[in-house]
Amino acid sequence: MTNLSSRPTPEQDQQISAWSLIKPYWVSEERLIAWGLLIAIIVMNLLVVWINVRLNSWSADFYNALQTKNVKQFPHLLMIFSGLAFGFIILAVYGRYLRQMLGFRWRQWLTTRFLSDWLGKGAFYRIERDRLADNPDQRISDDLQSFATTTLSLTLDLLSTVVTLVSFITILWTLAGALTITLGSQPLAIPGYMVWAAALYAVFGSIIIQKVGHPLVSINYQQQRVEADFRFGLIRLRENAEQIAFYDGMDTERSNAQGLFAHIRDNWWRVMKYTKRLTFVLSFYGQIAIIFPLVVAAPRYFAGAFSFGVLMQISQAFGTVSDSFSWFINSYSTLVEWRATVNRLREFRRVVKAPRLKETVSPATEHGGINLHFVDANRLTTHHLKLALPNGAPLSDVRDIAIEPGSRWLVRGPSGSGKSTLMRALAGLWPFGEGSIDAPVDARMMFIPQQSYLPIGTLKAALTYPSPQDAYSDDECRDALRACRLEEYANRLADSGHWTRILSPGEQQRLAGARVLLHKPDFLFLDEATSALDPDNEARLYRLFNERLPKAAIVSVAHRESLAPFHEETLDVERTPEVRVAA
Repeated sequence: MTNLSSRPTPEQDQQISAWSLIKPYWVSEERLIAWGLLIAIIVMNLLVVWINVRLNSWSADFYNALQTKNVKQFPHLLMIFSGLAFGFIILAVYGRYLRQMLGFRWRQWLTTRFLSDWLGKGAFYRIERDRLADNPDQRISDDLQSFATTTLSLTLDLLSTVVTLVSFITILWTLAGALTITLGSQPLAIPGYMVWAAALYAVFGSIIIQKVGHPLVSINYQQQRVEADFRFGLIRLRENAEQIAFYDGMDTERSNAQGLFAHIRDNWWRVMKYTKRLTFVLSFYGQIAIIFPLVVAAPRYFAGAFSFGVLMQISQAFGTVSDSFSWFINSYSTLVEWRATVNRLREFRRVVKAPRLKETVSPATEHGGINLHFVDANRLTTHHLKLALPNGAPLSDVRDIAIEPGSRWLVRGPSGSGKSTLMRALAGLWPFGEGSIDAPVDARMMFIPQQSYLPIGTLKAALTYPSPQDAYSDDECRDALRACRLEEYANRLADSGHWTRILSPGEQQRLAGARVLLHKPDFLFLDEATSALDPDNEARLYRLFNERLPKAAIVSVAHRESLAPFHEETLDVERTPEVRVAA
């Protein structure tokens, strides 16, 4: 039994965390490959840190050799540098290569999973119907790519930063020694004072960066949304180019596009405003960091505590320690974009996992909604069916019917009375209202709307949809096309194209009829599926259905009286009168 108005489980209602988006891949069927690549990348990063430590030690010897004009040691030091530099280059190249490989494999796994959840159980339809999330296409294509690569990059960079920090803190603590200051008459020694100076400098900078840049999280989230809205608007314009041209609607479409772009412009000014502030603070912080270690170390250097080469080594070690402490500052812009991406994916994940959220709070479902039951029977029946709009307003009451195999039903009623909504309810796509529907558990049911979906690809794939094109032979496909008077396409099964644009509306409806002849459903529902056909072709299709599908039940929604002779039963659907309460 399928209850279309069932409430979300507590698990669906709980807040989705960033960790719940990250964890699944690392415990999935790809975990061995993923962890293998990750460990290889980590080892390479650790080797890079070791090379940096060696280069720091090398710099002291190098600058001391320059200061003392030691010609004999100079070539040897250059050879050491060449070896370390070559190793660094190899590790950097292959570390990045493996990081890109792991990032794409993660993205590929996430894309497969999100597509499965989005398309599974009709979630994609409910999200669009109830407007639960904007631009799912962008979240699956762009946000997942950004999430995988940025999460990996931030994590590995943080790990390298921690290892680097531990390594260079020891060097800086040892080389810089203690600073002695006098408080009153008492001398006070501060061991590792350069380390404390680097930490305080980074903490102070982090606080300021967070205060200045925090608004960018929500602004970047909004920027991703308005960019996607603009792109979607342009796609719709391209897809409906002919209709727009017939209406001469270019000026209106230009105005609409400019309106969408205005949202991008307004939000981009906010991005620029806060980015300017953030860049100012980051630049100031970076410039001060160049001279700050030399200023702090200068008192002990002038006191003769260490050589010029050691001063350079201390300066480099201080810079490395300061950069490590400043990981949050240096990665702030990336973290802002990552957080905005995570928020979009969390929202999308929530509505996919709880696609009936809007249905549970609608007044139309206060009495349980419309329940679809799959039962062991050969007929489809409705019981006390009342259709409603998503906002709870009553739409129409449908009398109890029993659709037997081989029966022919004509559904009639004025526009807006709920005829198409009834088709959605019978398909299990409309939960708003009351009552129940019992459908045969093993029956093959096929719903043909006024404009059928035709995938881009070969004509055969469009004809056999939703079955794979190899489910039917070419001869079967040609026979169906000829029967529906599409002889000119019978030898074009292998041609590829955008068939919604290539075929006229009438040809599209005849192709849908040919699709019916191939699939041979047990229950066929036609919602104005022949409205673009002339009476002759329309009558021919119905005669074909009667001849080739004698045991199938056919339910037609139509306004034309010419279809009445092809049906034995009639269902009249009337709009429920609005109830007005007297004051």
